[in-house]
Amino acid sequence: MTTIKTAFQTHQQEVTRLFSHVQVEGNKLTHQPGSVLGSTALVAGTTVGAGILALPAVTLPSGVIPSTVLLIAVWLYTLVSGLLIAEVNVNTMRSAGRPSVGLMAMIENTLGTTGAGIAGVAYMLQHYALLVAYVTQGGEILMSAISHLWGGENYLPSWVGTAAFTLLFGSIMYLGREKFIEKLNNFLVGIVIVSFLGLFLLGVTQVQGVHFLFQNWSALGTAVPVMLVALFYHNVVPVVVTQLEGDSRKVRQSIIVGSAIPLVMFLAWNAVILGSVSPETIHSTTIFDPIQVLRAGGGGELLGVLVSIFSEFAIATSFIGFVYGLLDFFQDIFAKTQTKPTSRLPLYSLVLLPPLGLGAINPSIFFTALDFAGTFSISILGGIIPALATWKQRQQLQHTNQFVPGGKLTLILMIGIAVVMILKEILAMAKL
Repeated sequence: MTTIKTAFQTHQQEVTRLFSHVQVEGNKLTHQPGSVLGSTALVAGTTVGAGILALPAVTLPSGVIPSTVLLIAVWLYTLVSGLLIAEVNVNTMRSAGRPSVGLMAMIENTLGTTGAGIAGVAYMLQHYALLVAYVTQGGEILMSAISHLWGGENYLPSWVGTAAFTLLFGSIMYLGREKFIEKLNNFLVGIVIVSFLGLFLLGVTQVQGVHFLFQNWSALGTAVPVMLVALFYHNVVPVVVTQLEGDSRKVRQSIIVGSAIPLVMFLAWNAVILGSVSPETIHSTTIFDPIQVLRAGGGGELLGVLVSIFSEFAIATSFIGFVYGLLDFFQDIFAKTQTKPTSRLPLYSLVLLPPLGLGAINPSIFFTALDFAGTFSISILGGIIPALATWKQRQQLQHTNQFVPGGKLTLILMIGIAVVMILKEILAMAKL
């Protein structure tokens, strides 16, 4: 806790702040709070990742209008979930008098060791599954781009691309300072937005209005897991709360705006891609990956280059967010067991080596990893756990800063929807 004394003309008033970023520089105290822009970019960058690349493949069977409605509904669900996590995190920081509380420490504080154990398993599985998807897809795009620049075919094995992507961006995060990584992430998000606008403008010219008439509402169910993955940023919510010093207004603003930007991008992306696909393709093709087709030059060389740039940096920004989330997770564990490593290398090894190994063994695991993470891990972490933690905390604390209206009804709906999604997937797996 930092105490700041402010002198007035006739008296002194002592002001207490719990979450100030104060550093000693010589004989001065400097306050260096995080920015709303930086936190918003972190949420947006974490959200825009591999999910957007898989989105057209899973929304294609249902059509533009049904998938648009579902995408907005899933965004509302994930927004409520993110705000619930922020609410519990802020209230935990205030009640404990700590400047920072990680996701697992927050869950243990509200739901005990059993709840933290369940959440921890789901958290690790989800992060590792998505990091595997990111490094494999990012490595494939990286090797394809290098081969194209060299003017030849890529004869290297897939694991080379996976290793190159992991080592490149992992090393940048390991060697770079926090402020540098924030600026880099902001820059990469800017590239993603610019390249997306280019893709959107080129893609709009190929859209045919008749394709928007196709609707198959019964095919929506298979798209939910990938949509959850595409809109998931909750692992960095505690980071945002810490950076913004628990300022409720700034935290709420960063989460709402930071998640709304990717939503608009996803809606436009989905409409342009599906609006460019003929109904004959929908009926005749069981698996359709328009991103792969466009990267190969199916829509023209310029469009292919833009797709590659957008895909690579979208994955890179999401990679940064998920590495931060997993680092935060392991730091909480080490702090609890009092076995904190003397350097950052063991932490980064724990985060990066497992997805690197799995991705090298099975480079085609992209869609499987996304589906698993969306159905099970995110349903638990983004639905059940935040609602239960909020419920219990509101009962325990007399005064809580509530981020989401609706009381217990909202929390019950969040839990119910998550349970239905998990049960539906289990029944589907049992039929196989």
